[in-house]
Amino acid sequence: MSVVAVLGGPGAPGATSSALALLLSWPLRPGRRVLLVECDPDGGAVLAGALEGRVEAVYGLRNLAVADRRGLLAETLWEQLLDVSPQGNGERLLLPGLTDPAQAPGLAYTWEPLVEALRALEPQGYDVLLDLGRSGASGPMAVLPRRADVVAATVRTTLRGLSAARPRIAALREDLDANGTGSDGLGLLLVTEGPYPESEVSRQFRLPVLGALTHAPRTARVLSDGGDTTDRRFIRSELMRTARSAADRIQDLVTTRRRRLGGPQGQPPPQPQLQQTQLQQPPQQQPQLQQPYQPQPVQPQPVAPQFAQPQPQPQPQPQPQPQPPQSSQRGYVQPPQYQQPLRQAPVPPQQVPPFVAGPVGGPQSYPQSQPYQAQPPYQQAQPYQQQQPYQQPQSPQQVSQEAGAGGQFTGEWPIRVEPPQISYAAPHIAPPVVPQPPVPAPFPGQGGAGGAVVDGEGGDGSREEGRHAR
Repeated sequence: MSVVAVLGGPGAPGATSSALALLLSWPLRPGRRVLLVECDPDGGAVLAGALEGRVEAVYGLRNLAVADRRGLLAETLWEQLLDVSPQGNGERLLLPGLTDPAQAPGLAYTWEPLVEALRALEPQGYDVLLDLGRSGASGPMAVLPRRADVVAATVRTTLRGLSAARPRIAALREDLDANGTGSDGLGLLLVTEGPYPESEVSRQFRLPVLGALTHAPRTARVLSDGGDTTDRRFIRSELMRTARSAADRIQDLVTTRRRRLGGPQGQPPPQPQLQQTQLQQPPQQQPQLQQPYQPQPVQPQPVAPQFAQPQPQPQPQPQPQPQPPQSSQRGYVQPPQYQQPLRQAPVPPQQVPPFVAGPVGGPQSYPQSQPYQAQPPYQQAQPYQQQQPYQQPQSPQQVSQEAGAGGQFTGEWPIRVEPPQISYAAPHIAPPVVPQPPVPAPFPGQGGAGGAVVDGEGGDGSREEGRHAR
């Protein structure tokens, strides 16, 4: 009962095919089952590959995101599982992955509840394999390898594959030491394609080799592209034989780690249980019964004669003074006590000079009134100036007549300017000039040499032509 994460890397080392080989070759005791979960954020490949599209893409990991928000993750998980057992007995199950890489951000808060739900399947007899792909150990998905019992990094034994896997495995080792259960659960799952042996690779990476799968492209094509997994040649192939050996090593490593962590073999480490404390009831005190009150018998006393008893004289009783409330009873500060009651403060008498009768000493100067100043007379109102009557604007002919000899205008404004006349008729286009051919030269030999010859006379005899002789 374990959770094993299979991690890929650059160059397509075959993490999904290796996980399928472990699923089909995982040793199962009676009553045990194994489950493969495609957690590759780049998308699952089993539905279109090993299952050859025979199952619709309505089942898968993407349905768990909505179920987790509704609090139905555990119930919905069972509805998404597919039986891929060759015998069809439900011992080997598959949870298909994403159909689109754009669905991965929607599962950012679902990975941790999912891995906890998968670990809860261990008491029911389930082993879980996680296919992380090439980028499933970083970001929000880093919780998957941290909670796994064993992390198997798939590496091809070629120079290109080993050099690409070195920095990724080093970063994964540091993350498991810092945030996981330790890097002692990290191992290598080699694909023996290159010339480098297992011992050399293990020494360079300082990690144990969990298995060495044979590089058999023809057999691996059944896992990647589909085929008959019930064929005896496929079951007895070298690839499946090495996959069974790798599964045994992985289970041994899980048992070793569980023993180191203090849990029984094949069982997860025990979770601390809270001890239920019993509340102690305080002892109940029984009320003590008191004796009923019994009055004492009154003994009669002798009474003296009335004349012998002195009459008491009334004494003046002191009047009780009102006391302020105690501060401890009222909860506030006690004000100071005044020794004497408050009285009105005495007002000192004002010093009024005595009145002395007699004449006023000396002449007194009284303020003289200002003499009256006459105001300036009002100015007469100006007569109303009548506006000039409106005059019609002069025509351009009148303006030209009123202009002086020097071209200066001597008339009155405003000047009315007639707008230009715009004609909308089609413009007159002159016909094109057709060049006329020149007058042909006379035939040589006519009219004599160098003389003008009259061509003919007709009518009034005014038309003549001159011919040039050569």
